[in-house]
Amino acid sequence: QVQLVESGGGLVQAGGSLRLSCAASGRAFSRPAIGWFRQAPGKEREFVAAISWGGGATWYADSVKGRFTISRDNAKNTVFLQMNSLKPDDTAVYYCAAQAGLGSVSTTTLYDYWGQGTQVTVSS
Repeated sequence: QVQLVESGGGLVQAGGSLRLSCAASGRAFSRPAIGWFRQAPGKEREFVAAISWGGGATWYADSVKGRFTISRDNAKNTVFLQMNSLKPDDTAVYYCAAQAGLGSVSTTTLYDYWGQGTQVTVSS
């Protein structure tokens, strides 16, 4: 059994920062990658960032590259998403997920465990 719990969301003004955390239990950290996704109202869930099991590889959506940083602390079984220079378009529910097997880290269907999500709202 794998459990993922996100935290750190909230309301922030444009240009501000937030740090999201994804606390994992079970065998989540033995998965190939842990990813962050987001879903805005009326839109499909989209890939944001991912990090490999060892933390040596990271991937980002073009829309967040240079502003967001993904990292992990395996000793604490936690993955972080540092979000800087936030924009109103970043407003969404953010989810972390554990990848089921090797494959494209941006493909939602390759992730089989998901957290409950945390709301991020960026005001203009």
